[in-house]
Amino acid sequence: MLFLLNDVVLNLDTGVISPTLEVRRFSAVSRKYVIRLGREAYAAAPRLQHTDPEKARRLALLIKAKEPEVNAALFVAPGDFCKPDDVLYRFASLGIEVIAKLQVRQDAGALDAVSADREVWKRLAA
Repeated sequence: MLFLLNDVVLNLDTGVISPTLEVRRFSAVSRKYVIRLGREAYAAAPRLQHTDPEKARRLALLIKAKEPEVNAALFVAPGDFCKPDDVLYRFASLGIEVIAKLQVRQDAGALDAVSADREVWKRLAA
């Protein structure tokens, strides 16, 4: 299962753990708590998806467990060690063809923050 976190496509295949088991495992964790974890992580490390891919993968798994239809998340921190409340976030549900195309571009070394932003998040659109 593919998940776009900012500008990195992550493979969230959990191997022998079924998605149903993952959802049950994190059922006590609220959506609000998962968002808070993401905001705190990105406040401390604005490029988390690059600097700590495993932590980014775990965050994506938590988001997916709480929001099964979501397969993309964006966390934007204004700088290193900002306040978690200053970190903006968005979730999206991308079509499989879109996320697969992003993965192909990533595998070719052609996926960067600007191209992911323009294709998915559209924050830089004029």
